[in-house]
Amino acid sequence: MIAPGTAHIVIATIIVVSILLMLIRPRNIPEAYWISGGVLLLLALRLISAELAAHATAKALDVCLFLIGMMLLCELAREHAVFDWLSSIAVRKANGSCLRLFVLVYAVGTVVTIFMSNDATAVVLTPAILTAVRKAKVQPLPYLFVCAFIANAASFLLPISNPANLVVFHDAMPPLARWMIAFAFPSALSIVTTFFVLRFWFRNELLKSLEERPEVVSLNPNGKLVLVSVGVMVAILLTASSFGQNLGLPTCLTALAITTVICIKERANPLSLAREISWSTLALVAGLFVMVDAAESIGALTYTREWLESAQNLGLAASEFVTGFAVGIANNLVNNLPLGLIAGSTVHAAHANSAMATAVLIGVDLGPNLSVTGSLATILWLIALRKEKLDVGFWDFLKIGAVAMPVALVASLTGTILMQLFLGAV
Repeated sequence: MIAPGTAHIVIATIIVVSILLMLIRPRNIPEAYWISGGVLLLLALRLISAELAAHATAKALDVCLFLIGMMLLCELAREHAVFDWLSSIAVRKANGSCLRLFVLVYAVGTVVTIFMSNDATAVVLTPAILTAVRKAKVQPLPYLFVCAFIANAASFLLPISNPANLVVFHDAMPPLARWMIAFAFPSALSIVTTFFVLRFWFRNELLKSLEERPEVVSLNPNGKLVLVSVGVMVAILLTASSFGQNLGLPTCLTALAITTVICIKERANPLSLAREISWSTLALVAGLFVMVDAAESIGALTYTREWLESAQNLGLAASEFVTGFAVGIANNLVNNLPLGLIAGSTVHAAHANSAMATAVLIGVDLGPNLSVTGSLATILWLIALRKEKLDVGFWDFLKIGAVAMPVALVASLTGTILMQLFLGAV
């Protein structure tokens, strides 16, 4: 039997090592294996109980259902060329101008992120954009970086724009009206400032012209049905959000209904779509929930709660800037999924006010724009590029992120403060 004091040290060590291995990915072993292995080790050594693991996994259910629904919908959209269609329209409407193409890709990425989540933009839209710009014979990196950065910059306009939003507010999601009051203006500032940073950074590349203008990819009837279905799902999710309901079950059920209709119409086997779901990502999310509960069980979150309580005493502007930047930078050390869980639990335990909760969420969502280690979506974006023989190194991303992330974070946090002052004066 391990002594309590020693057990706490062992638990903390296993959690830290598991998260580090998740980020480093030795021998390219997927992230989920390191986190799941850490959880199994905690259980095998009886450092946590099966009841704790089951309770934590149950808390992850809503996020997992949301991810399943979004993965299904994204796969349907990919299979029926919806992303290829959007990308080809952007290239065609650019009329030979790289700058106009840049603006259109940014707009498409913003819309996809807001209504289909940042993972769709970083992982599914990116290959479609790459195919389109290669056909146009233009340097692809400016447009690919757009996909990575807008995936985070626009990811807090709606609750459905980022799975991390569900992670942070997993047991206390604000109703849609309250969400929009808190995040609409800061999100708009984030989107605009990130655009201008990227526009300035790639100014020389954007002076060139497109060599070719490929034909627009046509959308078949099933593709049109998928497109309409996206609108239906968004309407259902916004309705659920407006009543303060959990989003996982509505997302999953709607996606399953859409998948059923299309599979019956095509007489296709739905198992082929099920195989495209990243089940390892779901295991990763569940494992992270268990690890955060394990950390909480040994009092590790006491330190983060005390820190947040101290930050609240700094005053309106200072507290939000300190919190937002601390959380934003920390994303890149431990990844935004575990950090979002830790931050959400800390906000709840510290009974933080709404201003601090807003700053925390903005930090969680925008922080990953600093480096490729900030979020799982950005890591998957990088892997997708490497499969296409495009090498974007850690420093290549960091050089842009070191400008784009702080500028957007300052703008967004300033926006939250201005909104609070405005609402207080009304």
